[in-house]
Amino acid sequence: MRFTKMHGIGNDYVYVNCFEESVSDPSGLAVKMSRQHYGVGSDGLILICPSEVADFAMKMYNSDGSESEMCGNGVRCVGKYVYDRGLTDKTLVSLMTGGGLKQLELKVQQGKVKSVRVDMGMPEVQPHQVPVDLPGSTVMGYRLNVGSSVYEIHCVSMGNPHCVIFVKDPDQMDVEQIGSLIENHPIFPNRTNVEFVQVVDRNHLRMRVWERGSGETLACGTGACASLVAAVLTGRADRNVSMELLGGTLELEWSFEDNHVYQEGPAKFVFDGEWIGEE
Repeated sequence: MRFTKMHGIGNDYVYVNCFEESVSDPSGLAVKMSRQHYGVGSDGLILICPSEVADFAMKMYNSDGSESEMCGNGVRCVGKYVYDRGLTDKTLVSLMTGGGLKQLELKVQQGKVKSVRVDMGMPEVQPHQVPVDLPGSTVMGYRLNVGSSVYEIHCVSMGNPHCVIFVKDPDQMDVEQIGSLIENHPIFPNRTNVEFVQVVDRNHLRMRVWERGSGETLACGTGACASLVAAVLTGRADRNVSMELLGGTLELEWSFEDNHVYQEGPAKFVFDGEWIGEE
């Protein structure tokens, strides 16, 4: 089976073109291919598929084999893949994901996609939409007991669940321990991604992220968008920000006009390969 390794500011996945290849057990394959040293090594597996309602469809599996609704960095990589590999000549591409239909604007230079601007849709903040099992119309500033500590959490869905925590310095946080505990906290029926966000100023945020099913990654596009929404709703930031992550920077906008969140950033090919399976 042929595959391609790509990354969006360090958030790396194995991509399979399902117009040409077939995958019978994507969950199992995601686990095998994602393993460091024994597999390809990645944050998970993304399948690029035909769609009856959009130009393309994307199916995403985390490194633990669990299926996820969305990946903001993965969406950008799909956009670059389908254009650069000749599956489309459009620069406005529709993509169906588990988190709904996404619109991609491909920024092309010298025949190659340089960056991708993605309409991530409207954020959801109602608890049952995130989902998070807490009362009220939103979860903004809820004090959650985790182990021996209390964290002020802000819950947003960008097609997948996010728990945003504002901190003085993300580099001082034990992302693995805290992230794992919150990911699996019983108030999150589908588990959750966890973002640790520093407000540098009203147009500049820094973030580390614990991704549901993958652990800490170098970037998370949906998490960056959810963090912008939480920062705006709590009066910490303006609607246009640069989000600095371990793997690079995303430009984000929460539009007044349509209430949609937009993210723009690069996508990169790493290498092509052939998976021969296990002997």
